[in-house]
Amino acid sequence: MSRRRIKPEELELWQQVARTAQRLRPETPGRVSPLPPEPMIRNPRSAPPTPRLEDFQIGQRALGTPPAHDLLPGLSERVATVPVQMDKKAFQRMKRGKLLPEAKIDLHGMTMDRAHPALTGFILRSHAAGLRLVLVVTGKGKDRDTGGPIPVRHGVLRHNVPQWLRMPPLAPLVLQITEAHLKHGGGGAYYVYLRRQK
Repeated sequence: MSRRRIKPEELELWQQVARTAQRLRPETPGRVSPLPPEPMIRNPRSAPPTPRLEDFQIGQRALGTPPAHDLLPGLSERVATVPVQMDKKAFQRMKRGKLLPEAKIDLHGMTMDRAHPALTGFILRSHAAGLRLVLVVTGKGKDRDTGGPIPVRHGVLRHNVPQWLRMPPLAPLVLQITEAHLKHGGGGAYYVYLRRQK
């Protein structure tokens, strides 16, 4: 779209208006402020007092500390808080790594659909053979949390193995589950203490 040229009579009319125009505030040089003028207070004694704001800090009136967002305790705490079902002296020796596992299964690198049947078969065979203490190695898992709104657990097998051991058909065979001593894998392995055969 092309601009229309100003006609000479329009230009002359504009110049005439510009010569006769007066500034609204002649005392202010330059551009006129777009803000509206402040209201004039005739009597300074009747002016409303300016309210004084008190110092404020965020959370100063909060009642105590807010509840934490992590509702579920860590896996180590959950496994450690399970009541001891076996002999307490044997349990302490097992926790210190003094009892040697009689058999071991390594689930490292397996997917959940391969690891679950492998663990089930291993526990059933171990119990049938009369073994009492076995070691289940899960690994600590890879950190796959991308920082999204839903956190991803660290170590899928590490979190699922205790649940699988507490479900049928393994639950009636398992007496105690606890994290292994550092020399047997630490947080990446579990001691599974089996019940005696009937």
